[in-house]
Amino acid sequence: MYIEQGYKGNIGLWKYFVIPLCFIGFMGLNYIATVTSPVSVEDAMQQMITQLGSNLVLIMLLAPLAVGLFVVLGWTYLVHQQSITSLTTSRKKIDWGRILFAFALWGGLTILLTAIDIYFSPDDYVFNFNMGKFIPLAIIAVLLIPLQTSFEEYLFRAHMMQGLGLLAKNRWVPLVVTSVLFGLMHIANPEVEKLGLGIMIYYIGTGFFLGILTLMDEGLELALGFHAANNLITALLVTADWTAFQTDSIYRDISEPIIGWDVLIPVFVVFPILLFLFGRKYGWKNWKEKLFGKVLTKDEFVALNEKESNLA
Repeated sequence: MYIEQGYKGNIGLWKYFVIPLCFIGFMGLNYIATVTSPVSVEDAMQQMITQLGSNLVLIMLLAPLAVGLFVVLGWTYLVHQQSITSLTTSRKKIDWGRILFAFALWGGLTILLTAIDIYFSPDDYVFNFNMGKFIPLAIIAVLLIPLQTSFEEYLFRAHMMQGLGLLAKNRWVPLVVTSVLFGLMHIANPEVEKLGLGIMIYYIGTGFFLGILTLMDEGLELALGFHAANNLITALLVTADWTAFQTDSIYRDISEPIIGWDVLIPVFVVFPILLFLFGRKYGWKNWKEKLFGKVLTKDEFVALNEKESNLA
């Protein structure tokens, strides 16, 4: 009943579209500025890093999104008059164990897979570790990246997912719309400029994976943990001159990037395996109903809650 948690607020569907429309408009303007600029995204990033340093540039990239998290949470609490717990989960309280499990699982797998790739392709990597530079990076990353990833999750998989679900009265529309928009949000990234639009398969596929996690688990916790691990471990472990996060990480990838199986394997192999593992651990059932079924009306939701309260 995750989408139906939106009924616990002061309903007014227009309230669900103010922040998303503003954000989408900003991203659209950013994309137009990117494609019309005579300077490539990669060159612009290098110029900024040369002038300001990679840590300050990282702060400039992350800080607006970190602030965005508090805007979404504040809007939910003050305008929707909805609790942050009901925005996050259908459970009585936020399950921090789920967040930590998803973080540990994906963080561990990311480190393992990266280590394997470095072992078998050592010429593609340069050991880049510098304690004096790495410690400030780690502090910035640990403080800001979870806020950045949480903003994206609360915007797409919480705020927009609940609003679109209540409007469409089904689950597949919010799943598809939020997943595609999540992918398109990355279209101005330097990776897209370097690799082409084919990389959008990965971004949109990741959006679908996180959306399925949220709907099947009836909460945002697993998506929060996974997304934080993905961005944080990547920023600390490996960077490249053509990625959005260019940091003083432990390793630098110096290979020439190409679109290949490394884009398709996560979406069509790794993510399904992870969904299977999460499903077994948390006992997911009724996949068809949870992903494609209808959303209860407010009266049905209230009646169901009253019935469950009486049984308890």
